[in-house]
Amino acid sequence: MADPKFFVPSRSYSAGELAELTGAELANPALAGVTIERISSIGEGGSGSLVFVERQSFAEQLGDLDAAAILCPQKMLDLVPAGVAALVSRRPGFDFARIAALMYPTAARPTAFTAEAGVSPLATVADGAVIEPGAIVEGGAVIGAGAGIGRGTVIAPGAIIGPECQIGRDSYIGPGATVMAALLGDRVVIHAGARIGQEGFGFLPSAQGLKKIPQIGRVVLQDDVEIGANSTVDRGALGDTIIGQGTKIDNLVQVGHNVRIGRHCAIAAHSGISGSVTIGDYVLLGGRVGISDHVTIGDGVHIAAAAGVMHDIPAGQKWAGAPAQPVTNFFREVSALRKLAGQNRRKGKGDV
Repeated sequence: MADPKFFVPSRSYSAGELAELTGAELANPALAGVTIERISSIGEGGSGSLVFVERQSFAEQLGDLDAAAILCPQKMLDLVPAGVAALVSRRPGFDFARIAALMYPTAARPTAFTAEAGVSPLATVADGAVIEPGAIVEGGAVIGAGAGIGRGTVIAPGAIIGPECQIGRDSYIGPGATVMAALLGDRVVIHAGARIGQEGFGFLPSAQGLKKIPQIGRVVLQDDVEIGANSTVDRGALGDTIIGQGTKIDNLVQVGHNVRIGRHCAIAAHSGISGSVTIGDYVLLGGRVGISDHVTIGDGVHIAAAAGVMHDIPAGQKWAGAPAQPVTNFFREVSALRKLAGQNRRKGKGDV
C-alpha cells in the first residue's frame, strides 16, 4: 500500500522567492534559484526540502544536514553546510509559519470535504435561511430557519446551524459541529464536533432538587476566532458570552455562560472557564487551567498549565499553581518544599 500524502504542496518555490515573500535575508545570493518543493523536519530533510532550525540544541544535526534550504536565525548561520541556501530571519518561527501556509494552504485552513459548490441537494435548508452566493453547504448539513451564511463560508457535512444564527464571510463550520443562538463574524473557524451556544449550566438548589434557570442569552464570536475540536461555548443566561477578535481556543475547552474573553487570547486544551469570568486581551492560558466563576483576569496575563485560579489577577502578571499565585511566590514555595524534603531524607525520617 502506498504511503498516503494528506497534504501536498500547492507548488514549488525558489529560495529567492521565499526570501522576498518573508523578508528573510538570503545569505548567499548565488543560491537564489535553489528549488524548494516541501518543508521537512531537520531529522528528515532530503532533496528539495526546507527545514527550520531556531534552537542551538539542533546545532549538532546541522553538520549532516541534507536539504535544499534552511530557515534560521543569524546566530546559526555559520553552522549551515555549504551548498544549502540559508534564509536568515529575525523571527524564523513566524516566517516558517508563513511559508508553510503558502505551500500547504489546505493545512493552514480547513476546506470543503467534497467537490460540491453552493448548497448540496443532500443538505437540509429551512425556509427563510439566507445563503449568500459563494457559500458552500455540504451534504448532511442542516441550516435552520432565518439563519444567514456569508459568502465564502463552508458548512461541512453533518454540521447544524440553528434558527436565526448568523455566520459571516469566509468562515468554516466543521463536521458534526453545532451552532445555536450565536452570531459569528468573518473568518471564524469552528472545528469538528465543537458545540457553540448550548444552554449554560444554571441550576438553583432547593428542597425539591435542582431547579433549572432558563438560559436566554447568546454567543458572539468576533472576527478571526478559532474554536478547537470538541470544545464547548455556552450561551449567556441573560447577556451574551463573547469571545474577542483573533482569540484561539484549543480542543476540549469548556467556556461557561456569560464569559467574556478579550482579543488575541490563546487557551490550551482541557481548560475550564466558569460562568461570568472576564478575561482581558492577549491572555495566555496553559493546558488544564481552571478558573472559578466571576473572576477577572487582566490584559496580558499568563497562567501556567494546571493552575487553579480562584481570585482576580491584575494585568501583566504571571501566575501558577493550585491555588494559583504569582509565579515568584509559587517557585519560592516549590524551592522551600524541596529543601525540606532533602533535609528529611538526610535525617533518615523517611519519605515526605
